[in-house]
Amino acid sequence: MRPRYLLALLLLIPLLDSLVLVAIVGWGLLTWLQTVALVVLTGLLGMILVRAEGRHTIARFQQKLATGSLPANELLDGGLLIAAGAFLLTPGLVTDLIGFLLALPVTRYPIRAALKRWVVIPYIDKQTGGLGSGNVWTFGFPDPEQASDGGNPFDMGQQNQQQTQRDQHDDDIVDVDFEQVDDEEPPNGRSES
Repeated sequence: MRPRYLLALLLLIPLLDSLVLVAIVGWGLLTWLQTVALVVLTGLLGMILVRAEGRHTIARFQQKLATGSLPANELLDGGLLIAAGAFLLTPGLVTDLIGFLLALPVTRYPIRAALKRWVVIPYIDKQTGGLGSGNVWTFGFPDPEQASDGGNPFDMGQQNQQQTQRDQHDDDIVDVDFEQVDDEEPPNGRSES
């Protein structure tokens, strides 16, 4: 996602939050005092939930470190819980809803899986050349001509077709015959006795 779209989304959330609060009071669903109390109550409940989930995540993080495992899921959960706390501290019902979605394990786990799939793994693959997910070239050398044409330098399906095209267009190829000489025989052809 481009930064300007993210910034626009972050600016739209408080606007949407304000519109929801005005609509609730305007339609007479709640009075303004009840609406403020609801916003404060959801914020407090959310912070209690984030604190409990944070303690649980830290315990799992420490268990993974003690066993020598990589705590990748726990790190992502920690980041999502920090974002949930920020949304829950922002007054409004829409931000509280987003905060609850990030804080509750039932909804946080699918968000974490999507975040790993579409953000973390592509970023790691870009930085490591495919080592992060195992999309690594394991045989031969990449084709630099195919890469310069905008194609995938590791695509084996195109190799034979491009090789024949290169063979047809390369007039600079020189065929050279050679002879292998063993170092054990003397150069004049006589054997030593």
